[in-house]
Amino acid sequence: MELKATAKINLGLDVLRKREDGYHDLRMIMQMTGMFDRISMFPRAGRPGISFRTNLPYIPANENNLAYRAAKLLMDEFEVNDGLSINLQKFIPVAAGLAGGSTDAAAVLVGTNKLFHLGLSLEELMVRGKKLGADVPYCLLGGTALAEGIGEVLTPLPNLPSCSILLAKPPVSVSTKEVYGALHADKIENHPDIDGMVEALKAGDLRGVCDRCANVLEDVTAPSRPVIGEMEQDMKKMGALCSIMSGSGPTVFGIFDDESAARKCRNNMRIKYSGSRIFLTRPSN
Repeated sequence: MELKATAKINLGLDVLRKREDGYHDLRMIMQMTGMFDRISMFPRAGRPGISFRTNLPYIPANENNLAYRAAKLLMDEFEVNDGLSINLQKFIPVAAGLAGGSTDAAAVLVGTNKLFHLGLSLEELMVRGKKLGADVPYCLLGGTALAEGIGEVLTPLPNLPSCSILLAKPPVSVSTKEVYGALHADKIENHPDIDGMVEALKAGDLRGVCDRCANVLEDVTAPSRPVIGEMEQDMKKMGALCSIMSGSGPTVFGIFDDESAARKCRNNMRIKYSGSRIFLTRPSN
């Protein structure tokens, strides 16, 4: 079985409050993109256990990998006696704010469910996905969605209108745990207009969506990583309707309604930011 695990961006990310359990209540507009990892899976009759391979030496191939844990979660629950072989071809940048690990786990949940005929519905997979990570249920749902709670309360939304999405992952690292740990949710003054973005999506108004794109986590991540702001400004100067950071970062994305301008921006940024990973893609609905 061949699967695609697609990367997400956050068109809008707001943090409402810190919860007593240490997590944060969020309101986000999530959007899948056309960037993806490739996952090959096949059962191994009479050979118990999980064989996991990947194309990158620094990606763990054991229970430290979320995709591995996704397969084990279902196989343990349903007492699957046969084994499973998983080959992950990683393309989505790691620790980039694009849900690369979560989307791999979501794809493996789908694949394991189908290969072993477990009969789980999407909703049942999403319940199990939440045990692996807050983004996994959305990665199972896909498309465009409003995410609330810690990210697991999902409401499907109309598709993002046709556009080009430029992704730029600078060569800096970000720890999601550290970003949220440094965030003072009670001191956030400018909250994104998530409700206005929902209405713009319902109206099919791309500019209306882009006018409201914002991410409160930038106030934590960007000050110590000036390349984030520099990339955003470059994208806007070259025609992006908006440019913000995705998730906890450090990936920056720009939305273009002119594909030729997006291609020109991509080419220019690949020269200027030669140590970064720059991709041009589209929404995946």
